[in-house]
Amino acid sequence: MGADDKLFEKFGKSFPAGTVLFLDGSAGQEMYIIQSGKVKISKKIGNLEKTLAILPTGEFFGEMSILNNRPRSATATVIEDANLLVIDPKTFEAMIRNNAEIAIRIIKKLAVRLQEADHQIESLLLKNNNQRVVHILVRWAEARGTPENQGIRVGGSEAELETASGLETGKLPPIWDEIAKAGVARKDEKGYFIPDLEKLKKYLDYLSMKEQFGG
Repeated sequence: MGADDKLFEKFGKSFPAGTVLFLDGSAGQEMYIIQSGKVKISKKIGNLEKTLAILPTGEFFGEMSILNNRPRSATATVIEDANLLVIDPKTFEAMIRNNAEIAIRIIKKLAVRLQEADHQIESLLLKNNNQRVVHILVRWAEARGTPENQGIRVGGSEAELETASGLETGKLPPIWDEIAKAGVARKDEKGYFIPDLEKLKKYLDYLSMKEQFGG
């Protein structure tokens, strides 16, 4: 039996797609680690539900209610049948106290999430939808892009890009058509490919000037 199997035997639970793990504003006493499947983190703003993130295998969530003992700040829903490790506060504290590597990994992940939140806020302050989408692509390329064919490959779905850019569902295609026509990025089954990051940045500068001076 592998290490993952032993962990699942001790802390694991299986959840079918559609399961709501917790609701925004509810009390929380567990964090979750995704061994398989996907979980959507969302928040209702007015009458609209906005997707904040789609979390894949290896991600964890729900830790803030353990750390600050406050109600949940978002809703978590299983969107793909999932095996999750469910960690209570006592177990979480023991993990942190007894394993420095786990503690460091959690701290690093929280730092990355904070930086991503800063970038998303910066993007959402932009008034133009095209600017926001290109801004997110630039940030993704810098933060998590990998070299491919003299360009940069960035993973991510259309839904993730819409969410990060603060767009409503269905608003991305016409914006993407303009980006593709400019030749600064293209999408395929693996995500997004950026042939030249500097050219993408110059395109973002062009959109900013266009917004500022009109045209």
